[in-house]
Amino acid sequence: MKIHPLYDRVLLKRSEEQEVRKSGIIIPDTAKEKPQEALVIAVGKGKVNEDGKIVPLEVKAGDKVLIGKYSGTEVTVDGVEHLILREEEILAKLS
Repeated sequence: MKIHPLYDRVLLKRSEEQEVRKSGIIIPDTAKEKPQEALVIAVGKGKVNEDGKIVPLEVKAGDKVLIGKYSGTEVTVDGVEHLILREEEILAKLS
């Protein structure tokens, strides 16, 4: 199944959190926090302004971004968890 977000929505895949910390302590799944870094998988065409024109998005597929811990809607595509959210919920692009 293929998902293509509409308008100003973005499809993301959260980065995997490291299981072992620098000190060698292993963190169980139940104690892990949701990672705030994500990879942009797909983007919509853009936001429609008051004039009816489409304003393109700032992010594109392949960008690494910073998001809030609890932002967006979680969806499962082909057994892989993804996140759909509006571009305005993205906090920053990472380089």
